[in-house]
Amino acid sequence: MNSPLDLEQQFLFIHEMDLLKSVKRKALIKADNNRYENSAEHSWHICMAAQVLQSHVNYPVDIMRVTQMLLIHDIVEIDAGDTFAFAPQEQLDAQFELEEKAAKRIFGILPDPQRDFYLGLFNEFEESSTNNAKFAKAIDRILPLVQNMQNNGGSWAANKVKRSQVLARNIGLKEVSDSLWNYVENQINKATENGWLLNE
Repeated sequence: MNSPLDLEQQFLFIHEMDLLKSVKRKALIKADNNRYENSAEHSWHICMAAQVLQSHVNYPVDIMRVTQMLLIHDIVEIDAGDTFAFAPQEQLDAQFELEEKAAKRIFGILPDPQRDFYLGLFNEFEESSTNNAKFAKAIDRILPLVQNMQNNGGSWAANKVKRSQVLARNIGLKEVSDSLWNYVENQINKATENGWLLNE
């Protein structure tokens, strides 16, 4: 049975989650005057995408666990902020360290059993070693592609991103789903033809 202390910690965590709405991503929302997307919106969107696209996965997945991973994987951005996916490697490495520290602090707000559960989910997603995590990570990476495609290249075009970079970022999808990988390749080809990605 939960104690009053457990409930207090859980509500502290829930209040903390509200901060994710203030974290701006590099993705632009075409439907809302090209404002920057926030991380809470992104989390909702990828959860819906996973629900819709799960039938295309090459192997069985536990969609509840996938959804839980997608809901919590960016919570660390409350402390660490968002980093552009195609930033220099040293910046991405520094971000990884910030996110690990943030995960311990933020999930540490929860009572012990929940803290361990959510930290486990976060690490599973980051390590991408299970089928559920591979699907979750693939969905997390395919959605910015969809957003950039509907926005004339969006952050790709603005940051002179290369075709090879987008292919490399999405390569994990090749193992996850034949049909989704084919879709991504076709979209990248179109983006290159349109000049939204540098053909390198």
